[in-house]
Amino acid sequence: MLFSCLNVSATPPSPAILPWQPITEDDFRPANRDNAEIGRFLFQDPILSGNYNISCQDCHHPAFGTSDGLSLGLGEGGAGIGPDRQAIQPILKRVPRNALALWNLGHRDFTALLWDGRVSEDANDPAGFDTPAEDWLPKGLNSVLAAQALWPLSAQFEMAGNTGENEVIGATRQRMDYGWPILTWRVASQDFYWDQFRAIDPTLIRRDQLSITHIANALADFMNLAFRSLNAPIDRLARGESIQISEAAQRGLDLFYGAAQCHQCHSGPLMTDQQYHHIGLPPFGPGRTRQWDPHARDLGRLAETSRSEDRYRFRTPSLRNVTLTAPYGHNGTYRTLTGIIQHHLNPHQALAKYDRSQVILPNLPHLATRDWYALDDRLEMARFVENIGIQPLSLTDQDIADLVAFLALLEDDSAIREARDAFLATQADSAVSHDPLGQSIE
Repeated sequence: MLFSCLNVSATPPSPAILPWQPITEDDFRPANRDNAEIGRFLFQDPILSGNYNISCQDCHHPAFGTSDGLSLGLGEGGAGIGPDRQAIQPILKRVPRNALALWNLGHRDFTALLWDGRVSEDANDPAGFDTPAEDWLPKGLNSVLAAQALWPLSAQFEMAGNTGENEVIGATRQRMDYGWPILTWRVASQDFYWDQFRAIDPTLIRRDQLSITHIANALADFMNLAFRSLNAPIDRLARGESIQISEAAQRGLDLFYGAAQCHQCHSGPLMTDQQYHHIGLPPFGPGRTRQWDPHARDLGRLAETSRSEDRYRFRTPSLRNVTLTAPYGHNGTYRTLTGIIQHHLNPHQALAKYDRSQVILPNLPHLATRDWYALDDRLEMARFVENIGIQPLSLTDQDIADLVAFLALLEDDSAIREARDAFLATQADSAVSHDPLGQSIE
């Protein structure tokens, strides 16, 4: 039961304990519901992958809180969802970072996305966004969420495929934006999609007028509307509603906004300060390495800013529905909330005694030898621990259990149910399948 912590009576907290205003629908960017309907199908359709074998939802599934239940995902070349996902084709590399949950990304306060913030709003850019595509980014994207939606489509180990396997990755290897027209034509060639896009945009006369912007905006509108979480118990408390919470959750709430200092980074109704911090999570996985870097490591925000102070810093994740999105951290190194809370108390000590069996991964022995390269590198670890930005804090086991009970107040049962319903509805409604020639098959 999702809200078992609500079954025991306790006095609701005073409004002063929640130093933020409740989220409302007006806090989100506008989204076109008809456009979102197209995005609902595209989100589950492997037509957007180079080899027609993976969709957005494979790594952002409602069964795993819109994440994937893995420390590091298995993108292109895998089959199945969550921890049951297995390789069906040769896998050259894991997805370098943990799949972030999608809750509330349509909120106006999300102006930068991804673990390193490399996709962000930028009023000085002609397209309105600062992204790795630089001047190749198309204009007309309706939000930073639409700009972000383009990246998995272009990423070799996420959706594009390996070099030599298909025309999408071949074009992308020449220049980042060259693969997008190929994907766009696939979609435009489908009568199912073409008819829906034309119904929304009457200016579309010929199929070659459809652009990747139409697709990205449809995906963004769907994610904006489908993954809104604003009716969790914590929201009802913030609105002054009378609800009952357990004594443990009440103590955890007091700790979160008090002695445990969690709110310093997980602040506001989105439970994130939108900033970047080095909290010393054990280096694991291939990382998103920089070109010419002689070390197999992930430098986090530095790869975007090139500022030395940003080494190993990652964006604070939102805690919305966090109880459903294990494992935790930018590389999924902790499989439980208890584990990652304990890490925060003393990162140096946690690094020294880290249990590597905590990671949740498909069985790929040929990749395992590279998973712990940085953690086993004495010199790299000396650099790594140098700038950890958390001071040790003492909490009891009961305190940690109380914090976990509080975090259950962030579960939004109605939002989770609606996300799952959207998935099931698409499965039921999908009367169209796609073959490699881009033809509609009734």
